Amino acid sequence: MSKVSKKCESFKLALLFAFIIFVIMLVTMTLLFGIFIVLNHFEMFSSISTRKPLTPIFVFAVVSVLIGTIISMIFSRIPLSPIREIVSAADRLAEGDFSVRVKLKGPKEFQKLNRSFNHMAEELGGIEILRSDFINNFSHEFKTPIVSMRGFAKMLKYNDLTKEERDEYLDIIINESDRLSELATNVLNLSKIENQTIVTDKTRFNVSEQIRRVVVLLEKRWIEKNIEIAFDCDEIFLYGNEELLKQVWINLLDNAIKFTTPDSIIDIQVIQDKKNLKISISDQGNGMTEDTKTRIFDKFYQGDTSHATKGNGLGLTIAKEIVELHEGKIQITKSDQSGTTFEVILRTDY
Repeated sequence: MSKVSKKCESFKLALLFAFIIFVIMLVTMTLLFGIFIVLNHFEMFSSISTRKPLTPIFVFAVVSVLIGTIISMIFSRIPLSPIREIVSAADRLAEGDFSVRVKLKGPKEFQKLNRSFNHMAEELGGIEILRSDFINNFSHEFKTPIVSMRGFAKMLKYNDLTKEERDEYLDIIINESDRLSELATNVLNLSKIENQTIVTDKTRFNVSEQIRRVVVLLEKRWIEKNIEIAFDCDEIFLYGNEELLKQVWINLLDNAIKFTTPDSIIDIQVIQDKKNLKISISDQGNGMTEDTKTRIFDKFYQGDTSHATKGNGLGLTIAKEIVELHEGKIQITKSDQSGTTFEVILRTDY
């Protein structure tokens, strides 16, 4: 809505209140003037001295103003009742009751206020749920490796352990410390990206070659599951932050390797048109539930509620933040029993 439209609506609302007060005052003065005429007809003012002819008019004016003011104060509560309802609802919202909703009646300005307030309450309720989930998930991801390291460190104090057992416990402690370090790094990276408003250090680079290097970087991961990477495209160049976008391909490919079935194929496609560059990564896993689809980019959310799968639920969140920082879009174009496809759309004229 333009500023001119907003000013026009504010003026109409003010005019409505002024008109209501004007009508109240006019009706009051008309009634009192009628009473004055009747009383004067019956010579009720004959006792007033003829030396003060303005006294009846003065009395009429004072009484009109007083009664009109009292009536205005009473009737003003009617148009102001929606405001009082909003104030009461806002107080409940401030106390943490995000289920509060208002149902205002009246002009369309009140209807717009009604929709805006209810939308705000709904969004705040969603943010509260995300905050609660964030705390629970972060606590789990942070506490689990620490408890594991503590337990195996205590077991290493026993002198009757074999060399194999000791090495196994040490490997677990090393892996859990790596997991904790990765979690801290991802949280710091996400915080840094979220605080960025513009992309710096932009260069023109070969995105096809960058993806090939990411595939090689994760070679150990996909070879362990006997996965084939299908990627064949021309040399395509993109303008953006090379290091940040590299993290996007790492996170998406790592996610695909994690959830695809062994002895399967991960397909990577890069398609360029006049305005956009589309990069899709498809796995052959078991797909996602509808709830997982809607929350997959939330912080610390993992489709595997048992947390048995390696990861901390920040990879896709970081990828989404980086893509949006480049004014692009990341989405799930397919997710069923045959697998899942993530697609990144970036502007070539960025």
